[in-house]
Amino acid sequence: MAAPRSSPAPGTALRGDLVAETLELTAVRCTLPRRLTAAGDWALAFPAPGRLSVHAVLRGTLWLTVDGVGRPVRLDAGEAAVLPGDRPYTLASGPEVAVAAAPPPPADAAAGPFLHAGAEGRDTVTLDGRLELDPAAEELLTGALPPVLRLGATTAEAPAVRWLLAQSLGELSSDRPGASFALGHLAPLLLVQVLRALLAHGGAEAHPAGLLRALADERLAPALRLMHGDPARPWTLTELARAAAMSRTSFAQRFKDLAGVPPLAYLRRRRMRLAQHTLRRTDTPLSAIAASLGYGSDSAFSTAFKRATGLSPRHYREAARATPDFPVQG
Repeated sequence: MAAPRSSPAPGTALRGDLVAETLELTAVRCTLPRRLTAAGDWALAFPAPGRLSVHAVLRGTLWLTVDGVGRPVRLDAGEAAVLPGDRPYTLASGPEVAVAAAPPPPADAAAGPFLHAGAEGRDTVTLDGRLELDPAAEELLTGALPPVLRLGATTAEAPAVRWLLAQSLGELSSDRPGASFALGHLAPLLLVQVLRALLAHGGAEAHPAGLLRALADERLAPALRLMHGDPARPWTLTELARAAAMSRTSFAQRFKDLAGVPPLAYLRRRRMRLAQHTLRRTDTPLSAIAASLGYGSDSAFSTAFKRATGLSPRHYREAARATPDFPVQG
């Protein structure tokens, strides 16, 4: 009988980089990577994809119009754009071309990752991909992404976005061994570039409260590192405020303003994310998980876990093992 798998104490793998630690807990998939070629006058209207979408222009120029955004956005070769996925949008050769509905994607995305518009030719070539995120990753982006985040050709992230989309499309279009494994690793890297672009160019301070704003805030960072570094400890508001060199009241208010939740509620949520990550990926006994997260007994841990996710830890582990795409809960 094979020895059970085990893992280090949750939250210790990437200590110090708070965004990386949070990404470590996420399950991200790249769905429907696709290449669009076009020539002449053309315009295609797409429904709201319902998922984070990333577009990169390899050749030519296109105009991106997002529902509710006043002006079309011009994207030239080498540039990219990120859309939250909650609005319809149009891709076109110009801002005033008659629009046609884009054809629906095939039932089997692998059978049709290519799309053509307009006349014969390849004046414009673009790549796009959609990222399917679990709630842990969505928390990073909630309220932080503008309707359109444009990445100019000279930004650090645009070349990486283009390369990752091209690799994703190549894996989807091939029958090479390990293609699904490769896609599974390219998607998180694409999300990293999106987050880097948002922090560098998106003006996060101007957007509503969300986890990304809290993780990127220098004043909250010392307290967050304490919670991430030792999630089992029963941190008090006084200890966390002292680490941030703030009064209890100021710290609690700033944390809630930026993160959207109070500090100790964030700590409880963090523990549940760590528990789900460990249950999905290891055979660590429930008693060890409970102790690593500061719960005095299995029953206390099980009660807290079920309150947060709707499932007992044992049932969650069984469901996650039986269904590879079983979502993170809560």
